[in-house]
Amino acid sequence: MYIAIAGNIGSGKTSLTEILARKFNARIYEEDISNPYLNDFYEDMNRWAFNLQVYFLGTRIEQAKRMLGECGDLIQDRTIYEDAHIFATNLHEMGLMSSRDYESYMRIFAISSRIIETPDLLIYLKASVPTLISQIQKRGRAYEMSIQEDYLQRLNEKYENWINNIYEGEVITLDIDKEDFIMDPKVLQPIIERISTIKSGK
Repeated sequence: MYIAIAGNIGSGKTSLTEILARKFNARIYEEDISNPYLNDFYEDMNRWAFNLQVYFLGTRIEQAKRMLGECGDLIQDRTIYEDAHIFATNLHEMGLMSSRDYESYMRIFAISSRIIETPDLLIYLKASVPTLISQIQKRGRAYEMSIQEDYLQRLNEKYENWINNIYEGEVITLDIDKEDFIMDPKVLQPIIERISTIKSGK
C-alpha cells in the first residue's frame, strides 16, 4: 500500500502523515526540510530557485530508490509530482526560474517520474491562504516567516489545476478550512475506511 499526502505549505501534511502512519503501522517517507538552499531561496528567489528545486528533486529520487526496495505499507509526505507541477512550474511562470533551467529541470523530472509508482491513494489537503498563514505562524519555522500571501495563492491555484486537470490517480480531498482533522479526528473516518479497503486488496 502506497499512500501520498499532498498540499500547500502549512496545510498539515506532516501531521496527517504521522496520524495515518500510526493508524496503519506504515513506514513514513517525510519531506526533506533540511534543504540547504531554503533560507537563501526565501531571501532571493530569483537567484536560488533552480538550485532549490533540483535539490528537492534529488531527494525525491533518493526516496523513490528506497521505496522501490521496500515491502509493506508506505505513506509519503509530498510527492515528486508537486515539485514539478506546482513549485517549479510556479517559479518559472513568475520569472524566477529561466526557461532554460526549467526545461532542464522538467527533463530530469520526466525521467525520474517514470520509475516511481503512482500512489494507491493521494490525499489532497486543500486550505485557504489565511489558514495556511495561520498554521505557518504556529509552527514558527524561521525560513517560512517571509513567505508572501500572493505566493501561497499562486501555489493554491497550481494545486487546484494539478488535482483537477493533470493528476490521473485516485484522490480524496480534505478541505482543511472546514474539516480540521486535529480538532475533530472524526473527519478522517472516510479516509481511514478507504485506506483500509486498499490495504485489504479489495
